[in-house]
Amino acid sequence: MSPLEELRALLRPAGGGLYLVSTGRDEQLALQRRLYDASTDAEVDARWQESLEAVASAEAFVLGVPSDVGAGFRRGANLAPLEIRRTLVDQLPDWPERLRARGVVDLGDVFVVPQLLHDDMLSEAQKEATRAAIYPAIPPAERARLPVAPLSITERALELLFAMAPKAKPLILGGDHSVAWPVVSAVSRARTDRWGIVQPDAHTDLLAERLGVRYCFATWSYHANELLGRDGRLVQVGIRASRHDRGHWEQGLGVRQVWADEWNRDPAAAIDGVVAHLKSLGVTSVYFSNDIDGTDAAWADATGTPEPGGLEPESIIELVRRLGKDIGLLGADLVEVAPCIQDKPDSRARTLGLAGRYVRETLGALLGGPL
Repeated sequence: MSPLEELRALLRPAGGGLYLVSTGRDEQLALQRRLYDASTDAEVDARWQESLEAVASAEAFVLGVPSDVGAGFRRGANLAPLEIRRTLVDQLPDWPERLRARGVVDLGDVFVVPQLLHDDMLSEAQKEATRAAIYPAIPPAERARLPVAPLSITERALELLFAMAPKAKPLILGGDHSVAWPVVSAVSRARTDRWGIVQPDAHTDLLAERLGVRYCFATWSYHANELLGRDGRLVQVGIRASRHDRGHWEQGLGVRQVWADEWNRDPAAAIDGVVAHLKSLGVTSVYFSNDIDGTDAAWADATGTPEPGGLEPESIIELVRRLGKDIGLLGADLVEVAPCIQDKPDSRARTLGLAGRYVRETLGALLGGPL
C-alpha cells in the first residue's frame, strides 16, 4: 500500500469523520457538497481524493479530528470540525477558494470510531474486529498494521503527511485536547530544529495519567513536556483552574506559565514576555495549541469546561500573530469547541463565530499573511 493509498483508508472527506447513518447524515452531506463545490456524493469523493494528491505541494493543510472520547466534564467537541467548517463557509462563501489560492489543502477528517481513543487501550481482538469493520476492502495482511482509534490514526496520518510534504504546516481541528498529543508526537520525529509549544488554556493538562488513562485531555501536556525535555519550551498561558499553584508546575515539571490574572493585567507585556522567553531558549518554531477555554467564557462558553476570568480574544489573536512574525509557527490546533452546548441562547453562535476567526488568524500566522 502506497502512502497515498493508506491516507485514503485513514481519512474521509471534510465533515465525514463522524460516523453517521441517518440522524445528521443529510446535513453532513450538504456541507460536504458546499465545501467541495459538488452536486453529487461521487463528486465529493473525487474532489477529496484530488486534494489528497495535492498535499505534496501544499503550504499548509487542515485536518479534522472529530473525537471527544478523551474529554472530561462535558462532551460535544466531536461536532466541532464539521461545525467550524460550516461557520467558515457561512462567514466567507469563497472560503474553499481562499484556501486553494494560498496553497492550503483541506485533507478532510480522521475517521473516528466514537467509542475508541488510542490503540494502546485496546485488546488485540478489539483491534482486529474494528479493522475488519472500517477497512473491509483492504487485504487482511495489510490492514493488520493499520491503527483503529482516532489518536492512533491521527498520528499515523501525520507521519505519512510529514513524509510526503515535510514543509507543509498542519492546522488541526479538534476534538477534545487529547488530539494535540498525536500531533506533537509526530512533530517530534519530523522536526530537527529546536521547537516549542505555546498553549492558551484554562487548565494545565499536566497529569501523567488520569484514572489510569495515559493519553487524554488532562495528560497530553505532560507527555508533550516530556518530549521537550522539561526545559521551559512548553509555555502555558491563561491558566486559572488548577488544584496546585504555579510554582508546583513550574518547579516540578519545568514548564513556563503565565496565569490569566497576570496576563490580563498587561496583555502586551505578557506577549512580549512569552516571545522573549522562547527566544532566550533558542526556540526557532512554535506549535500553537489553542484550547478555546483559555478564552474567557464570556466569549466562548460552548466548550466542555468554560471558565470565567480568561483571556480576551484580541490578546490571543495578537499572541498568535506575534509568534508567527517573530519566531515562526510550525503548526497549530483549535480544540474543545463543543457546538451542542448552549448555556445561553447565543453560546453556540458566539463560540463558533470566534472559532472561525481563530482559524483564519492562525492560518494567516502559519502562512505569513491573512487569508
